[in-house]
Amino acid sequence: MRRVEVKKGDFVLKEEVEVVFEKRVTPFGNSAKVDVPKRYIGWRAYVIVVRD
Repeated sequence: MRRVEVKKGDFVLKEEVEVVFEKRVTPFGNSAKVDVPKRYIGWRAYVIVVRD
């Protein structure tokens, strides 16, 4: 069961998690991308954009 909460700047995600990646967003044509290992093709993913 998926549950997402945002309260006063705190973010809570309750989900069965396989792995968490922290990667730098890189340019890709007129857009951007985040690379992950090939074994995760077809999986659902969360991308959370935060300020540096």
